[in-house]
Amino acid sequence: MFLLTTFFLFGFASAQRIIQLTYCSIDEHHLRMDCRYSLSGESPEPFCKYTQGERLFDTTDPDEEQHAPFRKRAKARIFPGNICRLLFKNLPNGKSNFTCNIRQANSSTATKTSVVEKKLLLPCSAWSILLQSCSGLLLTLMTLPMLLEIHWL
Repeated sequence: MFLLTTFFLFGFASAQRIIQLTYCSIDEHHLRMDCRYSLSGESPEPFCKYTQGERLFDTTDPDEEQHAPFRKRAKARIFPGNICRLLFKNLPNGKSNFTCNIRQANSSTATKTSVVEKKLLLPCSAWSILLQSCSGLLLTLMTLPMLLEIHWL
């Protein structure tokens, strides 16, 4: 029993995980989605893919084939800092599900899904990313001047 528990704990501790999934619009009809992930210490470069159900938007894995309608519309790439970015052209109106999948060799896949509504997309900027991902930090930064002003009275 101890050996089995150790095996599961080791497997959990060494697995990759997705930390954050953010998105914004590059222009009126194009989506940029960033999937930030963490990896186990000694691991090869992971593979990243974006899916919608069974449909594959794009992947960095050369062994998988992209779904035909997305060949000219979607591109996934891995960037320094453990970020997998999807650029998607001609985002349809309404809501769309996007799933980021991160997989290392000989490991399970970490996934995170987000629903994107085109009419609610913010333009890509540092401010829009901050609004989506760091609400606690944003609140602190907004109230800091008030706290300092009260202290000086």
